[in-house]
Amino acid sequence: MPEPIRAYLVANARFHDTDFARLALLGLLAENAEIRTHVSDSYANTKAIAEADFLITYTCDLRPSKKEEQALLEFVSSGKRWIALHGTNAILDFTSKGLHCPREHTTFMETLGSRFISHPPAQPYQVTISDPEHPLVAGMKSFETDDELYLCEYYGKVHPLLETRFTGSFESGYVENDWPDDQPRLVAYTHPVGQGEVLYITLGHCCGRHDMRPIREVAEVVRGSWENPVFIDLLRRGLRWGAGTL
Repeated sequence: MPEPIRAYLVANARFHDTDFARLALLGLLAENAEIRTHVSDSYANTKAIAEADFLITYTCDLRPSKKEEQALLEFVSSGKRWIALHGTNAILDFTSKGLHCPREHTTFMETLGSRFISHPPAQPYQVTISDPEHPLVAGMKSFETDDELYLCEYYGKVHPLLETRFTGSFESGYVENDWPDDQPRLVAYTHPVGQGEVLYITLGHCCGRHDMRPIREVAEVVRGSWENPVFIDLLRRGLRWGAGTL
């Protein structure tokens, strides 16, 4: 009897509708009858993560301990795959000058291949295909999505899959809000780590009525790219890639 494919899902995204995203991801994972998913709201169970075949994270401002950072590095380095979504690479500090993303948790960010710095207000933008030959995006065409456009800094080798463009400044509460350089803003990329690999997808913002407290008592319900069939197709491909079936 073959063993099931073991997925480990960490869902805990501050200022996001974690319940909505968790349920959507579990529904996509359930499309493969061979996958069995362990669900958590933290990285604390390093033993269970090490035993998984692949990892999926939908988090924001979830800060791993030093032990957890090292365990995540060793997980990927051993030859496994990590699908990191949206705000996984975001750490948020509230300061007198606004939201600041500190240069901390270096091992964590280097494993992911990037660190979130800021984003302009959520708005529609065009996404283009960086590597049309890669199986994760093969056959896709450029598309428009309505989401947060992530502005990041990168570590090590990253292989762009999807990208967009943004140049200028904005008012959205972030300290680093001036981006004059006309560089590709990566929407999805892969990042090799040892014998394994990370797939990072910046799309996926969602928010419920009560998810922005204490910034706002009641927020607008946002589903963004989760209502875009191209994003759902990308997630399906990513989960197959993580499971080794793409």
